[in-house]
Amino acid sequence: PVTYLDDADEFANTITSEDLKKHLSIIASDAMEGRETGQPGQAKAAQYIADHFKSLGLPAIVDGSYYQKIGFNYDSWDEINMTVQGEDFKFMRDFYAFPSSNNNQPLIETDEVIFLGYGIDDPAYSDYEGVDVEGKVILIYQGEPLDKDSISHLTGTENVTDWTLDYKNKLRAAKKRGVKTVLFIENNVNFYVDRYRRFLLGGRMSLGRERPATDFANSAYISTTMAKAIIGKKLRKVIKARKYIQRKGKPKNVVLDTDIKIIQKKSERSLFGENVLGFIEGSDPDKKEEVVVVTAHYDHLGKRGDDIYNGADDNGSGSSSVLEVAEAFAKAKKAGFGPKRSILVMLVSGEEKGLLGSKYYSEKPIFPLEKTVANVNVDMVGRVDDKHKDKPNYIYVIGSDRLSTELHDINENANKKYTNLTLDYTYNAEDDPNRYYYRSDHYNFAEKGIPAIFYFNGTHKDYHRTSDTVDKINFYKMESIARLVFHTTWELANRDKRIEVNVPQKEKEEK
Repeated sequence: PVTYLDDADEFANTITSEDLKKHLSIIASDAMEGRETGQPGQAKAAQYIADHFKSLGLPAIVDGSYYQKIGFNYDSWDEINMTVQGEDFKFMRDFYAFPSSNNNQPLIETDEVIFLGYGIDDPAYSDYEGVDVEGKVILIYQGEPLDKDSISHLTGTENVTDWTLDYKNKLRAAKKRGVKTVLFIENNVNFYVDRYRRFLLGGRMSLGRERPATDFANSAYISTTMAKAIIGKKLRKVIKARKYIQRKGKPKNVVLDTDIKIIQKKSERSLFGENVLGFIEGSDPDKKEEVVVVTAHYDHLGKRGDDIYNGADDNGSGSSSVLEVAEAFAKAKKAGFGPKRSILVMLVSGEEKGLLGSKYYSEKPIFPLEKTVANVNVDMVGRVDDKHKDKPNYIYVIGSDRLSTELHDINENANKKYTNLTLDYTYNAEDDPNRYYYRSDHYNFAEKGIPAIFYFNGTHKDYHRTSDTVDKINFYKMESIARLVFHTTWELANRDKRIEVNVPQKEKEEK
């Protein structure tokens, strides 16, 4: 007979590589058509997940169903191009622009562009002072003016303002001043096109009540090559103006005699998706009102023509893992060992469109946020990255100590006792340039002050490609990670005292 360390170990061992493969082979199959939010494939995946919860005997807690329904706005480009002095520049090569941040603007033709420094309109410094920009196109730098010692002219310190941290402030200021289009100079267009490809190719969603672009001037991020074409013979004047701004901390603009044509035609549609909820009610009358939320996004990029983005790792792997965790807890409860606190296992949609499913839940929770103990989030756990190719039994852990050191310790202790994975905290560093802490569904809980932990295997060459398929998944690794997710959740749900937020919160950071 098999010997288990304890009850938790017995139920964790019901999570198997075979069952994970069974789930993933369905979730990431061609029949699911890439599970794009609001599309038929996503609805099929939602039904599969709901059927699994029903088979476990979990109650339908949202008006007799397993679905928390969400309305989305879907913005995408019908036509987008830019011409400078008669030369065509290409979208996603020379420039990029987000449909969700822009209004439908079929055509702008002008023979004048205004270089307007940094596009800041602040009591401490304003590029708009004394400049008529009504109906104009402006060209600006990102960030804010810094002197030679990297001291901000706005703050007088090394600390920068929200004009640097949130680009939307510049678009709002431009809108108020009557600007038609803001052109941001971007030094690394290729990098950001690759990072934001999913939003640029497939459009971007917002929650149904939101139309953020109505508050913004239109915008695009342009390459330095394209910027030079716009500036033309006044390049030296622009460089001189920029240096003056940086040295003096005073605005300086340059009027550019440039023929430019901008087309930004959008389509706007209403679509619907759903979060799928599986609920295991707690067994302790004094603790069952408290809830541990376990999440994974089940949506992916969908189809582009005949190409299907199956998303086996992103995030079929996390979805399959969470389904197995739900089953393990359901079996524990049936055997009389149910968790003391309640557990909500939630498969969310809209992650690929901007973390929208989890954002919707955080704003319209089924269970009060003040009763939500923690969020355990699983997003990409089926592959091995280059760093760990010789030692695949690892997982990146992100966020566990950002709000609660207790959450960090619980995960560490569970790993030492049960799974012995290498826990890599590289991406948890506050100065991590990838900013993964802000890029998965746990962040919408963390932003509300709820401790959150995010399990992640890192990226690979198949990330957001049609080649992210089931045959490349390491199911034995997935098994260990899913068991660690279970053990950490088990401890959060069963410990005598609820974990505390004991890490001082810093000022809200840019998402």
